[in-house]
Amino acid sequence: MNLPKTTKKLLKPVGLSLLLLLSPWVQAEIAVVVHPSNASEITAADISRIYSGKLKTFANDGTIVALDQAEGSPVREAFVKQILNKTESQLKAYWSKLVFSGQGQPPKVVDSSAEILNLVAANPNMIGFVDAAEVTPNVKVVGKF
Repeated sequence: MNLPKTTKKLLKPVGLSLLLLLSPWVQAEIAVVVHPSNASEITAADISRIYSGKLKTFANDGTIVALDQAEGSPVREAFVKQILNKTESQLKAYWSKLVFSGQGQPPKVVDSSAEILNLVAANPNMIGFVDAAEVTPNVKVVGKF
């Protein structure tokens, strides 16, 4: 493409600005999943309470085992920001305080969305979150964000 130098110089910053501006709308949808025998719906507030260690049992009295994506995962970053309303550093500080005081343990970190889906499908007490596009039929979606 034969464009004047000034036009070429302007295209990069304008393109980058548009990309940064539009990225929140392109963000993947997060699906919170449970075993098919579990509750059909869990509120966003309850999900936040589960992942903050404040809600520890499901309605069926099963002890909740929350599964977390690996740190740095785009799905985890979106979940922490959208559902927990925290930054990664705030979440680390929160859990450090609870662990140090003996008041709780953070969710179990797993390596991949596939592992979360397999674990949740096999255990009625587990809950996890994945990119909505990765959901399989052997789990139940209880919330999308």
